[in-house]
Amino acid sequence: MRAWRVTVSTADEDAATAALWEADTAGIEVRVNPEGGVDLLAYFHDSAAFPLGAGLPPGATTQPVAVPEVDWVARSREGFRPFRAGRWLVAPVWAAPRPASPDTLVVDPGRAFGTGTHETTRLCLGALEGLAARRPLGRTLDLGAGTGLLAVAAARLGGSPVLATDIDPEAVASSRSHAALNDCRLLLARVDGARGLRPGAFDLVLANLMALLLVDRAEEIRALLAPGGAMVLSGLLTGDVPEVRAAFARCGEPTVALDGEWAALVYEGAR
Repeated sequence: MRAWRVTVSTADEDAATAALWEADTAGIEVRVNPEGGVDLLAYFHDSAAFPLGAGLPPGATTQPVAVPEVDWVARSREGFRPFRAGRWLVAPVWAAPRPASPDTLVVDPGRAFGTGTHETTRLCLGALEGLAARRPLGRTLDLGAGTGLLAVAAARLGGSPVLATDIDPEAVASSRSHAALNDCRLLLARVDGARGLRPGAFDLVLANLMALLLVDRAEEIRALLAPGGAMVLSGLLTGDVPEVRAAFARCGEPTVALDGEWAALVYEGAR
């Protein structure tokens, strides 16, 4: 295992993180740099051929660092305790109550994004809860599902059928595992964005992705919605909101939910 410290500005954190995942990092730690910006401590298997600087934002600096001798399993368990996110109790598999209630989401932390700890995942869980209180969720798609946690929550709230998709086979496997952990029926598919999915097929689309990807794929994502459908977009910093709103202007005016520097857009009654 090798490790590199990649230092970038706060504004470039998402772009640098995406570049490191594209370079097949085994994991990333985010640390505040006391001199400004953030340090991304990225781990790579010895066999990975990561060309330093490839795909990283301009101004990024890189430095090889020693890999610390750490019991990562014990470290992750110490840092992940059950917590509340609206109605939900999000609990790691080793600390989940038995028997688990319908409002418990059991997670097995791993590489896939979406274990509930990030603000964007919590924003989506809150948006789902609010939507379910106002309308049937119906045919639901979790686009770029990661762990599938949002898909599980949607199914618990009455969404049916619920399809969880991701381009990463490891994420699809993680969604399958979380469906089993939560005794939940999900449909799973390995899909590149909305390609291969039937337009107008979904009453609810969840897309917790990066802002750049949402803007780039706006038309194909929007086309998935049935008339009158609902959509939750997240993965956004507050500064990304105007650009994403403009890209999805044909869907009407969203409700904007905030959690610190992160945001989610909730659309209802799509045309």
